[in-house]
Amino acid sequence: MSSSSNNNGALLGIFLVLFAACGFVRVYGASISCTFKSSPCFLRRMRCPSECPTTSNSNPKSKVCHVNCNSPVCKPECKHPKPNCNAPGAACHDPRFIGGDGIVFYFHGKSNEHFSLVSDRNIQINGRFIGLRPAGRTRDFTWIQALGLLFGSDQSFSVEARRAASWDPETDHLRFSYDGADLAIPEGHLSAWVSTDGSIRVERSSDKNSVTVTVRSVAEISVNAVPVTREDDQIHSYRLPADDCFAHLEVQFRFSRLSPDVDGVLGRTYRPDFENPARPGVAMPVVGGEDKFRTTSLLSADCATCIFSTHPAAVGQPGSSTTDYSSSLLDCTSSATSGNGIVCRR
Repeated sequence: MSSSSNNNGALLGIFLVLFAACGFVRVYGASISCTFKSSPCFLRRMRCPSECPTTSNSNPKSKVCHVNCNSPVCKPECKHPKPNCNAPGAACHDPRFIGGDGIVFYFHGKSNEHFSLVSDRNIQINGRFIGLRPAGRTRDFTWIQALGLLFGSDQSFSVEARRAASWDPETDHLRFSYDGADLAIPEGHLSAWVSTDGSIRVERSSDKNSVTVTVRSVAEISVNAVPVTREDDQIHSYRLPADDCFAHLEVQFRFSRLSPDVDGVLGRTYRPDFENPARPGVAMPVVGGEDKFRTTSLLSADCATCIFSTHPAAVGQPGSSTTDYSSSLLDCTSSATSGNGIVCRR
């Protein structure tokens, strides 16, 4: 066999390994296809809309093509890569949630504590709250400063906004960790990291301060780091100190499948039988439950209502049927190896 044939075979082998590690969606120019066999859309070619012909775009402000590979409705749509704070699954501002039922509510929590945002059998998502309490107020102003994820049998991931005295848009304010170790993701739009088993992927949706986190077949999370602006401070009378802009996260969740027992501040709003306690017609409907959702750390599932299990067999057992709420769960098709996973650049 010629050396050229050997080289071609080696390149094909590398491609297949990378495709198996991180391939959920294959793009054929202006069409898209789901590539995991359990998808109702398996290998069905679907044409992307003309306004978003590809799953990535060199302009971070442009919409991208996506398809929900877990839905029987196999239809590509367009979405913005950054969080939409006015759509279901959003958690933004101080903090303002929009539930899976489309209802807006506020959950203030408490500064420097952790709360379960979503707790299901195969994923736990916690939020760390930061904030301050000016004189004369009975509770804290709070923002979500970090997200902690538990999934699989023993895997963990976190993303947080670094503390900053003032906001510099030319500085990346995000910090990452995977399984307890710091994780470096190169700056640059579409730069990405994938775990060695392909279960989690993080892609930058702008050069700095914005990423999309995908937990395979479970969730897609759009994350954006922002400051509390001086204009917001004046409008809401936060009384920010001069040495802290309270950098925090805007997030939007899209879920692939959730069990009917899903819980958490946001997660419970995805239950088929959930009745939202937020009072309609109220300008800022606040819901409580801090004691039910409080966890001891960013990466723990020990709240009173947490149901996350580290035993995969618990998922799919009787009584744990799933409901589909997702947008697509996209993954990379480019390659370059580095560190504890695969770094993908386009």
